[in-house]
Amino acid sequence: MKKILKNLLEEYKGLITKEKLILTNNKKAGAQKTKKFSWIAPMAAMLTKKYFSDPTWIYECKFDGERLVMYKNGTNVKIMTRNKHLVNSTYPELVKAAEKQSASSFIIDGEVVAFKHGVTSFEKLNERMRLTKEASVSASTIKIYFYIFDIMYLDGYNITRLPLIRRKTILKNAISFKDPLRYTEHKTGDGVAYYHHACRIGWEGIMAKNAASTYQSKRSRDWLKFKCVQMQELVVGGYTHPSGDRQGFGALLLGYYDGKTLKFAGKVGTGFNDALLADLGKQLAQIEQTKCPFVADEKLPKKDVHWVKPKIVAQIGFEEWTKYGRLRQPRFLGLRDDKKAKDVVREDIKQLVPTE
Repeated sequence: MKKILKNLLEEYKGLITKEKLILTNNKKAGAQKTKKFSWIAPMAAMLTKKYFSDPTWIYECKFDGERLVMYKNGTNVKIMTRNKHLVNSTYPELVKAAEKQSASSFIIDGEVVAFKHGVTSFEKLNERMRLTKEASVSASTIKIYFYIFDIMYLDGYNITRLPLIRRKTILKNAISFKDPLRYTEHKTGDGVAYYHHACRIGWEGIMAKNAASTYQSKRSRDWLKFKCVQMQELVVGGYTHPSGDRQGFGALLLGYYDGKTLKFAGKVGTGFNDALLADLGKQLAQIEQTKCPFVADEKLPKKDVHWVKPKIVAQIGFEEWTKYGRLRQPRFLGLRDDKKAKDVVREDIKQLVPTE
């Protein structure tokens, strides 16, 4: 038995090895035996600009990809987005990797990514995300990797109440990490230095996580985002007519929800290739409507505009929010089907400090 597993056994009195790791029923340890094997909503992080270093927190790379939850229950494997969409057909290599695992059942959390110039790129991944047919997926040259950073369930035990740092130890020993499955390493100590390093090498940012935190199916201040670049999901509420030789559409009209109201955030006309203009143009034409979905705003364009049902969610990169609530220098990065339009809100900066 590995030394780390021995230490884990001594501390929790309920961790034993069978193949690699099985949890026994120990409520004080936080592991609960259960026959229930169902959806666990992913834990979400809050955004902050108050960067800090804290020895009781860990720091991980913030990936620029798509959040996925991987389920295995016997021979049944499901790869789900955070919006509960099944994406087995898009990522068959992940299904095969899950099937090869010795653990009979588990639920693990991570992010699928593709690389461009050595860093993760949602724009690159988006080319793969849109593929669902076996022939097109097989023909794709885009390699994907699933970076796993948490485990919520293992072989009959719900372990969401265990501290994060212990869940990561269990994860590392329960899963066989071979491409395309990769373990998400973490740093301790100087979070601020790690953040600045991440920005220098072109990462989206880092994640700061309370090492003692439980897994919570909600947005929590126990997980914080230190972002190097600005980007977020926005809802498409309309588009402008294309001009010149451009096909499909001119620009997308974007917004976010404030309660039940869709607020206009600006328009984006860059980041599209000809194939995407044509494909997305067809999708938009199918959901056109006569009524403007946005709340009244004098900055909304009035000519050559087509309104659509607010169903499509886009990932947008931008320089900053203006004081008028508009995007400065927006650029289209890709489409997202892992988040409902109604859940898209403006991601405001929270001046947070670590929990006590």
